[in-house]
Amino acid sequence: DRIGIYYDRLDVYAVYKYQPITPVTAIPRFYQGHNDVLLWSPFLCSVDVPLAPYLATCIQQDLATGLLQLYVKLVGRVRWKVGTWTSGRYHLFVNCPALLTFGGGGGDGSYLPVVRFDRTVGCSVSV
Repeated sequence: DRIGIYYDRLDVYAVYKYQPITPVTAIPRFYQGHNDVLLWSPFLCSVDVPLAPYLATCIQQDLATGLLQLYVKLVGRVRWKVGTWTSGRYHLFVNCPALLTFGGGGGDGSYLPVVRFDRTVGCSVSV
């Protein structure tokens, strides 16, 4: 039988040292059919995020080394479709490591990020 997945709700955000550092970005609901390949490109951005003082220090130290380890988290609800049968809703939890490397800093103290997802460690997925 053909198997598909209904993504009824998906929220994605970035985490640094167990603290969310971006607001939640919602991905619109959709259906992924049998053998479909989908690409999500959510835009995660944050300005003037309140951080615990120790986190601000950690980020500054990581920026000085040129590497910043974040995690991109996705939480949501999914349903499975097999033939004409559709399941109840299940919770979906995804945790993906993201290694950010930083190029040369600007004269104003800013950094030019080059984002690279570290593929040596895969994402963890729980349903």
